[in-house]
Amino acid sequence: MNRLPELPERDLPPGRHRLLKEHLMTEIRHDDAALADRRSKWLRPALAATAVATAAAVAFVVLPSSDSSSATAKPPTSSTVALLEHIALAAEHEKSYGTVRDDQFVYVDSKVSYAAYEEGEKAKIPPLHRQEVWMSVDGLHTGLKLEAGEKPFAITPDVKPGKVGWEVSSFYNHVKTLPTDADAMYDYLARTAPKHSGQEKYQAMFVLVGDLLNDSIVPPEQSAALFRAVARIPGVTAVEGVKDAEGRSGVAIGRDDPDNPTRDEWIFDAKTYEFLGEREVATKDNAGVKKGTVTANTAVLRRAIVDKAGERP
Repeated sequence: MNRLPELPERDLPPGRHRLLKEHLMTEIRHDDAALADRRSKWLRPALAATAVATAAAVAFVVLPSSDSSSATAKPPTSSTVALLEHIALAAEHEKSYGTVRDDQFVYVDSKVSYAAYEEGEKAKIPPLHRQEVWMSVDGLHTGLKLEAGEKPFAITPDVKPGKVGWEVSSFYNHVKTLPTDADAMYDYLARTAPKHSGQEKYQAMFVLVGDLLNDSIVPPEQSAALFRAVARIPGVTAVEGVKDAEGRSGVAIGRDDPDNPTRDEWIFDAKTYEFLGEREVATKDNAGVKKGTVTANTAVLRRAIVDKAGERP
């Protein structure tokens, strides 16, 4: 196994919990006076410091959620529900990682690209690049984030079991305790997600599921329950003929963000229904970005359980 040298720990800066969906995957919204506001899409522990550093020059404003959209969003179509059931069945047969120790780490190797926004400027979309993350299984050990073009970042524990934020964290020891029944999973999402997000209720639920899928290893039973719960979220649709950041073709489950001109999509292999990655697509011209532009893109290349941060499988 390849092992990286030990890194000194670095404290996460204040305000780190207002993560903009990994690397500020959000849009600048302009009003009639051409004022630009930022919306924090999700409260997420552990990786927030990187996002804060990326957009240090930008002032964040959490916009009020659009409660009216909850009433107007339509239930998923029968074909979308059927696709989610295929995905859930495939998830039930995913490989097990066996016994996972508290002192181990979840390793996720990805290709990523996230649009960067600064007030008064057009959005900048960087080229795809590699990102590796080692997340503590129990949330109590220092992890690591390596991203091309960035300095190594030590992920110090910031959310602990039983404390605020743990209930929406992607640490393995939390994820494995989630419900395995679809109804109970839906109730968990509806009860928990809106409390930790400024988003409209159903969008908050959808984003939380996407974060768990992209950032963690979700056991088969919980993974299947997540997809069956999503089949009940209004506004969820199927999107055909998409590709992830690696160029792999697939089918997506998506939802338009009611407060931003974007659509979040999770991409799955069209034959095996394996999760490939996620992306964000502009739904109208905005902030110098044309409608249809992919403003955030990820491809998960491999996941594993390893013994130390910096250790590759």
